[in-house]
Amino acid sequence: MPFSRREFLLSAAALSAAPALLAQARASRPRPSRPQLAWQQDEVALFCHFGVNTFTNREWGDGTESPSIFNPSALDCRQWTRAAKAAGAKALILTAKHHDGFCLWPTATTSHSVKSSPFRGGNGDLVREFIDACHADGLRPGLYLSPWDRNHSSYGDSPRYNEVYRAQLTELLTRYGAIHEVWFDGANGEGPNGKRQVYDWPATWALVRKLQPNAVMFSDAGPDLRWIGNERGVAGETNWSMVKPEIVPVPGLEGAEVMRSLQEGDRDGTVWRPGETDVSIRPGWFWHPAEDAKVRTPDNLEQLWFTSVGRNSKLLLNVPPTTSGLFHENDVQHLTAMRSRITECFANDIAKGAARQWQASGANQATLTVTLPRAVTISAVDLREDIANGQRVAGFTLEGRTSTGWQTLMAGTTIGHRRASRIDAITLSALRLRITDAIEPPRQVALAAFSAA
Repeated sequence: MPFSRREFLLSAAALSAAPALLAQARASRPRPSRPQLAWQQDEVALFCHFGVNTFTNREWGDGTESPSIFNPSALDCRQWTRAAKAAGAKALILTAKHHDGFCLWPTATTSHSVKSSPFRGGNGDLVREFIDACHADGLRPGLYLSPWDRNHSSYGDSPRYNEVYRAQLTELLTRYGAIHEVWFDGANGEGPNGKRQVYDWPATWALVRKLQPNAVMFSDAGPDLRWIGNERGVAGETNWSMVKPEIVPVPGLEGAEVMRSLQEGDRDGTVWRPGETDVSIRPGWFWHPAEDAKVRTPDNLEQLWFTSVGRNSKLLLNVPPTTSGLFHENDVQHLTAMRSRITECFANDIAKGAARQWQASGANQATLTVTLPRAVTISAVDLREDIANGQRVAGFTLEGRTSTGWQTLMAGTTIGHRRASRIDAITLSALRLRITDAIEPPRQVALAAFSAA
C-alpha cells in the first residue's frame, strides 16, 4: 500500500532527526569525572589495615578491646609512604576505624579512640600522621571508615547511629585537607546491644560530596567506584567501567546478577563506576607474626598486577603495619621486587615510532596495523583506550606477522584504560589489532609491544 503524503513527511522527518538523536545518545554515554580519571590513572594504591586487631592478633575485633593495648613502638608513616612509592603506588588508604569501633584519631564521638590509649601520651592522631606522610611524599590519601561499629552503644539505634557515623565522617573530611578516596563497605553485624543497623547511604554519600567534592567514593554500590567482586586480586576478563546502578543500589547485596555486574560491569551501563581490585599481600588483612613467611612472592604480586591493572581495574594492595607501626621488611622487599619486574617488563616499547595505519572496517569495527622497523621478539603487549571519551571496544583480536604469515596472539572483549598481557615470546615484523565489536565507532587504540627480557 503506498504511503500517504502525511506518512511520507513524517517518515522523512524521522530520518532527518536520526543523526541528531544518535549524536544525543552517544553524548549521554557515561564518561569518567576528573577525579575518577585521576583515580584510574594511579593504577596502584596500598591499603593499610592497622588498629587494635594488630595488637590482639585478630582479623575482626569484637569492640571490647581496651584502648590501652594500642601503642605502636616505632610508628613511622613515612616508612609506609616510601615503601608505597617503591612499589609504584600513587595512593594509600588507612583504616581510620574498623569493625571494632576503635578510632585512630581523637574523635568527639567516642572515648574508644587513640585519645584513651598510651600512643603519644594520649595526644596522638594517627590519621594526621598518615595524611601528613602522604602529602610529604606526593601520594593521595584515602580513608576507610567502617559502618559497622561493635563498640558504640548507639549502633542498632539506626537514626542515632547514622548521626554518629556522619559526625565521624565530618571530622575526618574537615580536619585533614583533601581526601582522595573515601572507602565504604556493607559490613553490618550486631552491635553491643545485639541489634543490627539500617544505614542511610544516600545521606552519607551526600555528606562526602558536600565536604570533599573531589573525592571518589568506593563501595559495592559506588557511587564512584565499585568492588570487583572478590578479594583474590582478579578483575573480570570482560571489565566494563559502566554499570547499571539498579543492579547494585546499596552495599552488601548478594546474588549471581550482583556478582556478575561487580565483576564485569555492564556494556549498556548508564553510570561510570570502574572496578577496584582489593587483595592482601598476606593471607590476612591485619598483621599476624605467623604470616611473616607467607607474604606473596614477587612472581605472584606481578601476576596480581596483570589481573587487575592489566584488566582495566585498579589494584588496591593491602600491606598491614606491625605492632611497631612499620611495614615488615618481607613485605617491603616483595613490593619493591614487584615494581622492578613490572618496570622491566614494560621498559622497551619496540612499537614506539613504528608506522601505524588505522582504518575503519565497519560501523563499529576498525583495524590498526603497526609495521615494525625490523623483526623482533616480543613477550608483552599493552592496549589502551582514551577513556576520557568513554569506553567503546567490546571485542578485539591481536595478530602478529611471523615469517610464515599472520598468527593470533590474543583475543578478548574489553580494553578500557589498559589491557596489558604477557604472551609467549614470538618474533614478529608487524602487529595487527582488529576491533571486531564496539558499542559505538571505535577511536584509535594505543598499542605498545615489549621485547623479551
